[in-house]
Amino acid sequence: MPDTNRRGLLIILSSPSGAGKSTLAKRLMNWDSTLRFSVSATTRDPRPGESDGVEYFFKSRAEFEKMVDQGDMLEHAEVFGNFYGTPKGPVEAAMGEGRDTLFDVDWQGGQQIRNSSLGKDVVSIFILPPSIAALEERLRSRAQDSDAVINGRMEKSLAEISHWSEYDYVLVNDDLDRAEEQLRTILTAERSRRDRQTGLSEFVRKLNREFEAR
Repeated sequence: MPDTNRRGLLIILSSPSGAGKSTLAKRLMNWDSTLRFSVSATTRDPRPGESDGVEYFFKSRAEFEKMVDQGDMLEHAEVFGNFYGTPKGPVEAAMGEGRDTLFDVDWQGGQQIRNSSLGKDVVSIFILPPSIAALEERLRSRAQDSDAVINGRMEKSLAEISHWSEYDYVLVNDDLDRAEEQLRTILTAERSRRDRQTGLSEFVRKLNREFEAR
C-alpha cells in the first residue's frame, strides 16, 4: 500500500538506448506494485491498439500548448513534429497519496523535472553500459533496426552519456540482477529520508508525551 506518512518520490531513470533502462524499470514495477509509471501526453495520433490514458494522453496541439502555457507540464519537448510531455496533475496526486512515480526520460526531460516546482522530491538515476561495445551489441541483438538507425542511436548515446554527472546516482549495468538490487536499495533509502517523512515530527512528539507520562 502507498505510504501516506511521506511524500511520493519522482524517480527519474535515464540512460543511452540499449543500456537496460526499460528492463530495469519493469523489474522495479514488478518489485513494488505501488509504483506508478508516468504516462506522457502527446500530440501525435493514436496508433492501432493504443488507448487514451494508457499508452499516452492524446492531446490536440492547441490543448498541449495550453497546458504548457498554464504550467501544467513538468517537462515537454518536440520530437519529429509532435509534442511529448509529462502532465503535472497525476504526478502531484500520486505524491499526495505517498505513491512514487517512475519516469523513463532522457537527460533533457530529467533536467526539466529537476528544475520544476516538484524538483525537491526528485531522485535521479543514470544507467551506464559496461562498455560501448556491449551497448552496440545490445542494440544489434534486438534485430529491429537498420545499420543507419543503430549508428544514429550510438551517436545519440554519446550525447546522453555526457550528462551522467548531473544525476544523483550512477549505476553501471554490467549485471542486471545486481543493478536491480542497487535500484531497490536506492529507493528504500530515499523513502526513509527524514525530510520526506511527513508524519515523523508528530510521531516524535508522541514519544515525548509518553516519556512525560511515565
